Amino acid sequence: MANKTWVVYLLKCANNSLYCGITNNLTRRLRQHNGEIQGGAKYTRANAPCELVYQEAAKDRSCATKREYEIKKMDKNTKLLLIKSV
Repeated sequence: MANKTWVVYLLKCANNSLYCGITNNLTRRLRQHNGEIQGGAKYTRANAPCELVYQEAAKDRSCATKREYEIKKMDKNTKLLLIKSV
């Protein structure tokens, strides 16, 4: 089985909210979130279009999930600082 690179990402939704997730296929996942193909979170489909504003690589799914949890616990201002740090 080929190694997939896992990514933790933040999307800025049309209602100016931020959505955090993980994936091993960012292009496909963004298309899902924006309703172009089946799948994606109900929240992002309802608040599309969504724009990728932050991404960071993780060595495996476990690390990606842990980082996603850390980011989701942050308040919005901290997330905005994270986005600006790139």
